[in-house]
Amino acid sequence: MSIRSNDTAIDEIVASCNGDLRGAVRALLLINEHLETELAKAYAAVADRGLAERGGSALH
Repeated sequence: MSIRSNDTAIDEIVASCNGDLRGAVRALLLINEHLETELAKAYAAVADRGLAERGGSALH
């Protein structure tokens, strides 16, 4: 992503929050939290698949 497209994306995010910078940051933090949760789920799924392929089992 180029600097110009980053600036455009930032402008669009702030505009979508009616110019409220705190609102824009809050929205980005919420999106980041959601993406981190999805990534953790993906890592867990890959780890579970790896155990299953090796014949292991997860301990609870």
